[in-house]
Amino acid sequence: MTDQLKDLLKGGLYAFISFFFFLLAKILFRLRVKGKEIIDHDSHYITVARHRSYWDILLLTAALGWRNRIHFIARKGLLRNPLFNLLIKLYATTIDRDNFNKADFRRMLQAIKRERLIGIFPEGTTRRRVDPKSGAIHFARLTGKKFLPVNIRANGPYPPRYPFRYPQITISFGQPFTVSELESETVKMASRAERYRLLSERLMEQIDAV
Repeated sequence: MTDQLKDLLKGGLYAFISFFFFLLAKILFRLRVKGKEIIDHDSHYITVARHRSYWDILLLTAALGWRNRIHFIARKGLLRNPLFNLLIKLYATTIDRDNFNKADFRRMLQAIKRERLIGIFPEGTTRRRVDPKSGAIHFARLTGKKFLPVNIRANGPYPPRYPFRYPQITISFGQPFTVSELESETVKMASRAERYRLLSERLMEQIDAV
């Protein structure tokens, strides 16, 4: 099978999956999408959002639609889940979040350079009150890609309370921006570690402001 045919089949499967996710999100979450027209189909973005639930991945895929295929950065432990295994292999790049090494770095960098839309959750976990990691800032600087901020708002309990309490979800896309646009004179004067911490905090503030 040629690479071109593989990509065609992969794209066709993604179109089916994204449409199925959209119907599911409409039924369960009464999904509303705002600001999608902001996305330039000729531009490449690092899509960033807060990570409160594994539903975030399904909802983002549904909101973006089949024309905006997103490729996620995921922790390799998800490959052990038989429900997610195939989808992760096709539409995600896995890393060892707890023991991040040079091989993980190279895989991430290659994926971010290759994919038009890459999905990163800067907090790296669904646990609450966790400081964002600086990886999204670092890779955006290396690749020159803009951030596409996404705010996932829930009117009701989120993650859902099973089996029947699903919140209404609104997904809003904000104006893309660069790392340079996050910086100020104060940030530039800080040490490298402090600079990345401040930039990561500002990134989350931009997400929340969408």
